[in-house]
Amino acid sequence: MNENEISKIIVNKCFQIHNSLGPGLLESVYEETLFYELTNEKFNCQRQKGIPVVYNDIKMELGFRADIIVEDKVIVEIKSVEALAPVHFKQLLTYLKLTGLKLGLLVNFNEALIKNGLKRIVNNL
Repeated sequence: MNENEISKIIVNKCFQIHNSLGPGLLESVYEETLFYELTNEKFNCQRQKGIPVVYNDIKMELGFRADIIVEDKVIVEIKSVEALAPVHFKQLLTYLKLTGLKLGLLVNFNEALIKNGLKRIVNNL
């Protein structure tokens, strides 16, 4: 499965979760629920995976933690905030560059309509 096929399933699961739970919960609740749904679909997922950063040939073991990485192809960054800020987009793009992955989904579950909270971020896709 390629990145776009995987992302379509992730987006559908986000719609399903949002329709069931609605907005206003903690990010950790949405993360746990999405992780459950994706692993239930037999996707290889990693949750809160630490990603190292290399700076001046020094490897820093924990540069950041990815909320969910699906099939080693798509990073899902989950938010539950009033509004996405420009830094959220930059953060996910940086994660993609550091990992060499090409597609990220920024999902803000705190929207009345989840379609308004779904953003695709690409890195040379």
